Amino acid sequence: MTDRCNEDFIIQQAQTIIENRYIRGQRLLSVQEVRDYLMFTLAPLEHEVFGCVLLDNQQHVLSYQQLFRGTINGVNVYPREVVKLSLAQNAAALILVHNHPSGSPEPSQADLAITQRLKTALELVDVRVIDHFIVAGTQTVSMAERGLL
Repeated sequence: MTDRCNEDFIIQQAQTIIENRYIRGQRLLSVQEVRDYLMFTLAPLEHEVFGCVLLDNQQHVLSYQQLFRGTINGVNVYPREVVKLSLAQNAAALILVHNHPSGSPEPSQADLAITQRLKTALELVDVRVIDHFIVAGTQTVSMAERGLL
């Protein structure tokens, strides 16, 4: 039990360091920076979540928002809510993100479909979708890197 408590404490400390590194106003310029930030945020979760990293025109972080919580194998995503959040935060761009607690970061057909729906909806209000990351433990997939956006 003590080892588990120590590990949990170390993970919390690492999360705090990562969050402080990517506070409002910082720029996320590389795929690896985004991976580092998201891995510590989403890897420990045992249920699916869907969120966004909201960015200004120069790709400075406005905030990270977890929007939807699901079960161990799925999460419902509502484009209307993503658009509302983007407008409320005055975001010019965003990075979509969700996790796969199953351990496989490979995008499903549902992942590809919701990405396209969100991209289409956000284009109507001039918000760019820069990427969609899937986090599964220590593995991540960038849809932009794979040419899926």
